[in-house]
Amino acid sequence: MKRTIAVIDFETTGNSPQGGGRATEIAAVLLRDGEIVGQYQSLMNTGAWIPPMIERLTGISNEMVEDAPDAAKVMREVATFTEGCGFVAHNSSFDRGFWLHELDRADASPRIAPEFACTVKLARRLYPDSPNCKLGTLARFHRLPDNGRAHRALADALTTAQLVQRMQRDIGVELAEFLGELSVEHELLLRLQAVARPHWHKAATGFARDFRRHLQVSLV
Repeated sequence: MKRTIAVIDFETTGNSPQGGGRATEIAAVLLRDGEIVGQYQSLMNTGAWIPPMIERLTGISNEMVEDAPDAAKVMREVATFTEGCGFVAHNSSFDRGFWLHELDRADASPRIAPEFACTVKLARRLYPDSPNCKLGTLARFHRLPDNGRAHRALADALTTAQLVQRMQRDIGVELAEFLGELSVEHELLLRLQAVARPHWHKAATGFARDFRRHLQVSLV
């Protein structure tokens, strides 16, 4: 149950694959034991046209992606880089949708579609005093480091990873009575985002029970 976390961020030509959107850039930042231990970033050429509005937002131009690696090659690389990880993204339904779509087009679809923990859902429960749950707002709210231009994949993935680090610390303090010596793992984040905060102690108790049971079985 203890897994490295891969924080995923896409830049794209549109809001969804279903609406014709394609990826233009991807980044993955790895977190293990609360520390950043690796990162991957690449522009990707899907052959899709980048509208001027998106180019102004991201700074990624059609000329830039013309010379980028083929999207299928990039997706196979990042799938290998994140193999075995638990996934996290800010507004995870967006990134998960592009993750599955681009992997499918690369003929590299996973046997089981991964669950993504969502820092937007967690922030709504954990930080009700934040003005909103946009990534930039949360970064300012917590005085996270400046990682460069927003709406570039690596900068946003690094900021999200730092937000996850902050969340792991805050959740660990809040639920210390129920977690004991256990750290805040990906599986616990999935459980917490699915329930209201008053029920977090029950989710943490269940996580701790299942973690210890799994550990006992693995030692037999």
